[in-house]
Amino acid sequence: MTQTPTSTHTRRAVLLTGAATALAACSSPGEADASTAQYANSPFRRITEAQWRERLPAFTYAVLREEATERPYSSPLNDESRRGTFVCRGCELPLFSSTTKYDSRTGWPSFYDVLPGAIGTKIDFAIGIPRTEYHCARCLGHQGHIFDDGPRPTGKRYCNNGVALTFRPA
Repeated sequence: MTQTPTSTHTRRAVLLTGAATALAACSSPGEADASTAQYANSPFRRITEAQWRERLPAFTYAVLREEATERPYSSPLNDESRRGTFVCRGCELPLFSSTTKYDSRTGWPSFYDVLPGAIGTKIDFAIGIPRTEYHCARCLGHQGHIFDDGPRPTGKRYCNNGVALTFRPA
């Protein structure tokens, strides 16, 4: 006897298929958006994972290339207060001005704004709930997550892994 799907089963299948498709689209690695498209032909996009492993210290590789997270309060950049620019440790693209850095009391270097065209974003479900992950627009190296609890004028908190950054004094 062949079982005919009920409307509940059909709706569930459509919803699950749609959700899976949306999830795959949102969380695909290296997704292109307006910010990252300008760097589509960057030589940093052609570096193999083996080459990244050779170029970067092991934990920096884990953060930038595998989206690991450093322990809070472990980065000296959390206490950096000089004027200058914070750049991607993978490709040295300027990401943040020191004028937008603030003490979020979270244990990670935090900024309320990013330099124009410096990052791309995607939805991350790594801890089971959706968060906005951001990455370097040029090399696609994972930097951190964006939260809506930052100070004015943006109300954003770009919570960055210190090992994913290098500070360049002014």
